[in-house]
Amino acid sequence: MTLNLDMEKSRARLQAKKVRAEVHKPSGAIDLIAQFPALDFRGLTIGGFWPIQSEIDVRPLMEALEAQGFSLSLPCTPRPGKPLTFRTWHYGEALKKGPHNTREPFADKPEVFPDVVLVPLLAFTDRGDRLGYGGGFYDRTLARLRDLKANGLNAGKNSTVFACGVAYAAQKAEHLPIGPYDAPLSGMLTDRYFRKFS
Repeated sequence: MTLNLDMEKSRARLQAKKVRAEVHKPSGAIDLIAQFPALDFRGLTIGGFWPIQSEIDVRPLMEALEAQGFSLSLPCTPRPGKPLTFRTWHYGEALKKGPHNTREPFADKPEVFPDVVLVPLLAFTDRGDRLGYGGGFYDRTLARLRDLKANGLNAGKNSTVFACGVAYAAQKAEHLPIGPYDAPLSGMLTDRYFRKFS
């Protein structure tokens, strides 16, 4: 990453955090349930996330999806430079404390390769660009999952991985600084709408 791009991303993150904190509201978590097109993903394994800071809360959505028969998983944070590992999780099941105030499944839970990954973010565009926190965990994870499924390994029920960004609609940006290793989103779920990207 060039120094200029790194600085642009740092500035964009500061602005995006401010915007997200201003629009954060508990009711957004319930709005996600109405917007998620569950029929489009019936029978697939969902990779969720444990919300931190002012991220929109996906836990009510995960509870609703499990009640509809979806299998759930949550990511475990590895050491820097490695992709996330998703492990099975049932709503309400005990979790251990992870880094950055997250919660994650215990190491004895089976690893899974989700078909749909709910991706947290700071900002997004109508083109499927995503601004994350800068650790690259989701970029590496999506690249790994897409490679595995493209090669027929651990393909599960789907031959592709649907990377679904999750945020408040107000987090949309007109433009974001994007580098060559930033994994694009397949679609976007917000408190106001769901949209697939071409």
